[in-house]
Amino acid sequence: MSTMQQSDPAYERGLPSNVYAERMVLGAVLMNDSSFVTVAAGLTPEDFSLEKHRRIFQRMLDIHGRDERIDRVTLANELMNRGELESVDGLSYLVSLDEGLPELYNLERYVEIVKEKSLLRQVILTSQELMHRCYLGEEGPGDIIGSAQTALMNLSQAQAKDDLISAQEVFERAEGGLDGFLDPSRRVQGTATGFLRLDEMTGGLHGGELFILAARPAMGKTAMALNMGLHIATHRTHPKAVAVFSYEMSKESLMTRLICARARVNQQRFRVGHMDRDERARLTMAATDLFEAPVYIDDSSATTLLDVNAKLRKLRTKLAAVGQDLGLVVVDYLQLMPAPSMGRNSNRTLEVGALSRGMKLMAKEMDVPFLVLSQLSRAPEQRPGDHRPQLSDLRESGSIEQDADLVGFIFRPEVYQKEREDLRGVAELILAKQRNGPTGKVPLVFLHEYTKFENPADDFVDEIPPE
Repeated sequence: MSTMQQSDPAYERGLPSNVYAERMVLGAVLMNDSSFVTVAAGLTPEDFSLEKHRRIFQRMLDIHGRDERIDRVTLANELMNRGELESVDGLSYLVSLDEGLPELYNLERYVEIVKEKSLLRQVILTSQELMHRCYLGEEGPGDIIGSAQTALMNLSQAQAKDDLISAQEVFERAEGGLDGFLDPSRRVQGTATGFLRLDEMTGGLHGGELFILAARPAMGKTAMALNMGLHIATHRTHPKAVAVFSYEMSKESLMTRLICARARVNQQRFRVGHMDRDERARLTMAATDLFEAPVYIDDSSATTLLDVNAKLRKLRTKLAAVGQDLGLVVVDYLQLMPAPSMGRNSNRTLEVGALSRGMKLMAKEMDVPFLVLSQLSRAPEQRPGDHRPQLSDLRESGSIEQDADLVGFIFRPEVYQKEREDLRGVAELILAKQRNGPTGKVPLVFLHEYTKFENPADDFVDEIPPE
C-alpha cells in the first residue's frame, strides 16, 4: 500500500474515496485557475477524503476570495504563511498534482466522483453515529429518529443540484416550443378543486405548489380538503389519485365523511342506522364510486416527513404501473405531524417551519400539489369586530407563510354570530396569499348535515374551469 493510501483515513476505516479523482481536481485548478469556479460550485473542503487535500482546497478558496491567481507559488505561499506547508507534504506534493497532467475536458465528472464518494462517507458516518447513540441509550428513540431524518434529508438536498438553464431552453422544453408557450390554449392547466371561483382565481392546483389551508378548530378544514380530494379522484374524464395523511382521524372516519358527503346523507343518521330506502340507495351508489376511486389513506399518527416521502414514492411506482397520475397530497394537519429533531436549541416554531419547508421541497421534487392543513392561533376569536383570519394568525407560523405558494383561510361567520339564522351555512375561503395570482374571497356554502362545502347556487363562471 502506498504512503498516500496509508495516510488516508478513508482507506484505514474502509470508507469510500477516490484519491486519484481528488488529485485530478486539485491539479486541474493549479494548471488553469479559471477551472476553480467549476470545482468550487460542486465541492467544499469537507468533500475531500484526505486532510491535506482539504487544507489545499481551503487555501485555494482563500486565495480566490482575494481575487488572486491560484498557482503553485501563490498556493505554497498561502500554506507557508499559515504553517501548513509541511502538513500537505511540502512543495514537492503541490508540484506533483499538476505535473504532466493533460487538460481535463471532463472535469465536471471528476468533481461528481469526489462528491459522490463524500456523500457515501457522510451516510456511513451518520449511520455509525446513530448506532453509537442507540447503544449509549442516553436519548429517547424519537429524538434519535428525528435527527436521523434531518440528517438524511440534508444529504438528499446536497445531492440534488440543478444547473441554471437559459430562457431559450425554457421555451424549447415547453410543449410546442415558443409558439406553444405563448398559446393560452396549449398552456398546462392545473387540477380543478371543484370550487369554481377558486379554480378561476388559481387556474387549479399545480404540481410543486404548497397550499396551506388554515382555520380555527371545527371550521371545516378536513371537510374542505376531502371535498377537493374527492372531486379530483372522481373526475368524470381525468381522475387522478389522491393521497391523504391523517394525524387526527381514523381511515374509517374519513371514509364515512367521504361516503356521506358524496351521497348527501346525514352523518348522524348513517352512524345510528336510521335511514330510509332512498338514502341507502344513494349510499350504495356513493360507496361504489369510492370503491373504484384512487383514494389512498394513511392514518398513522407516527408517520414522519421521511415516511411520507417513502410512502409517496412507493405509491407513485404503483400508480405508474397502471398509467395513473398522483393528483394531490393532503396532510391533516401540520401541527400534529412528528417534527424532526433539531437539537437542544430547537423550538416548536423552528420544527414546524422545518416541516413546511420539507413538504414544499417534496412537492417540488415530485411535481405534485400538496394541500397541508394548519391550525390558527386564537387571535381571530380575540379580535374585536371582524374575526376573519389574517396571515399573522398562522399558528407557529415561522416559515409557513414563506414556504407556501397559496394560503387559504376558512371563515364561517355563523360560528361567531350564532343568533343570526340568516348566516347559517354561509362560508368563504379567503385566499390570503397566492404567489402567482390574485388574492380575494371565494364565497361558499357549508352543508352541516353532510359536513360538506359547495359552490353557491348563483355561482356561474364564463370560462370552463381547469381539468
